[in-house]
Amino acid sequence: MSEQLKGISVFVTAVEAGSFSLAAERLHLSRSAVGKTISQLEHRLNVRLFQRTTRSLALTDEGAIFYEHCLRALEEIQAAETLLESGKKSVRGRLRVSMPALYGRMCIAPLLTEFAIQHPDLKLELLFSDRVSDLLEDGLDLVIRNGKLPDSSGLVARKLGEHRMMICASPHYLRQHGEPQTIDDLSHHEVFNYINSGVPHRWIINGEGDKKSEFVPKSRMLMDDLEAIADASIAGFGIALLPCWLIEEELKNGKLVRILSKDLDSVYETHAVWLQTLHLPLKVRLAVDMLVSRLPTSMN
Repeated sequence: MSEQLKGISVFVTAVEAGSFSLAAERLHLSRSAVGKTISQLEHRLNVRLFQRTTRSLALTDEGAIFYEHCLRALEEIQAAETLLESGKKSVRGRLRVSMPALYGRMCIAPLLTEFAIQHPDLKLELLFSDRVSDLLEDGLDLVIRNGKLPDSSGLVARKLGEHRMMICASPHYLRQHGEPQTIDDLSHHEVFNYINSGVPHRWIINGEGDKKSEFVPKSRMLMDDLEAIADASIAGFGIALLPCWLIEEELKNGKLVRILSKDLDSVYETHAVWLQTLHLPLKVRLAVDMLVSRLPTSMN
């Protein structure tokens, strides 16, 4: 029975990944092992599950029917495991989490590493990327996202905390170039801006009441690394919008100073996001609970 379940799991992963190669990567198997398992499953069922070409992998009609039944079976197995785990309070298996690169490394990874140490039967996989990960396609249990979330009926999100983005510069730069008094004054200064996938970051600035203004600052210096922007600002080369968790020490020791009003700071929410399911695995629920309780204090 265990080999049959393994074959089903490999089959479902191959369908969701769209290729044997990606399925092999997610399952930590060789591509040939995935292909062999699928072939054995087809032989046992006496049907062809996939239409294979050199460029694509598509389900046959029989494969599509089998896939739907396999999904329901795996959901029932997962529900049973979750109930047993809840009773034992035991966290086991693999927890695969994607998060923004720098924010994840500085704020999320230390907490999840501690969580893994507390649960020796847990295998932790942390992926650091500023691209928006797809939970299903990337085989993820959880993703961490900053900022506004897109609407999605298939996802569940829980707020973990929030952090401030502040406009700052070094005292040396301000002595050399003067201090801007308004947002409009920034157009007369050297401004660094973050760029992601070729798109400059839009600054969100608080206004009177609940009003916010969004704009892309005039900038001739774009970088896709916030640490590099912070280093350039500390060196006195320009003004930047930076997160509080990155420059906390520099603000304390005076290497950077906030400019303009604190009321202009933009606040970004951080969320944990996972696929909607009837029974949330214990490993995901406890990891999210820990982040909710610890993350806000770790960013202050």
